[in-house]
Amino acid sequence: MANLRHQRVRELLKREIGEIIRKNYQIDRYGLISVVDIEMGSDLKTARVFIGVVGTKPQKNAAIRKLQKDKGLIQKTVASKVILKYFPHLRFILDASMERGNRVLAIIEELENADPAAPDQPSE
Repeated sequence: MANLRHQRVRELLKREIGEIIRKNYQIDRYGLISVVDIEMGSDLKTARVFIGVVGTKPQKNAAIRKLQKDKGLIQKTVASKVILKYFPHLRFILDASMERGNRVLAIIEELENADPAAPDQPSE
């Protein structure tokens, strides 16, 4: 039962925080920010929000600094929409999984476009 509650709270928070980010953070200034995942504490009083940013290094740094600065406002806004007995304390963490995934896709594409070094069939 508790596991289902954790899952539902995680998804609600993920959707609401993502919506706030989409509305208030410009792509040209902070890159493309998305909520990758949320880890909830066992008592639902803490939440680690994993943020993915597609953009340059300065955009990533600016995005995580801005999110940390706006943490209180984000918590207040989400708390007004998601009614919980105790609203979790949010902590934003930059997640590099999107960047690693893009790098792997680029390597795969590069390998597919490379010329074959030797034919499959040996010549006689």
